Amino acid sequence: MTKKKSVSPKVQPAGAGTKRPEQQPRKAKSKLAQLEAMLRRPDGATVDQIGKALHWQKHSVRGAMSGALKKKQGLTIASEKTQDGRRIYRIAA
Repeated sequence: MTKKKSVSPKVQPAGAGTKRPEQQPRKAKSKLAQLEAMLRRPDGATVDQIGKALHWQKHSVRGAMSGALKKKQGLTIASEKTQDGRRIYRIAA
């Protein structure tokens, strides 16, 4: 014969499962979400601005825009050169 297991109620740690209204929402979920948010701004963003915000190197920024946003998500990224020679990137609507 097998012995029946006694079932004890599960005890949650203190504060688990409760939301406090004073908690602030988290920042953007991922770096790709932050990148997309920066490119959706009306004034767009430069590679330098994105690199500083995400702590990425320039080639990583360009690769993420090309691979993750353009190829995988199908977004259209427009770029334009300003008069001072900087290139601004934004997601075309």
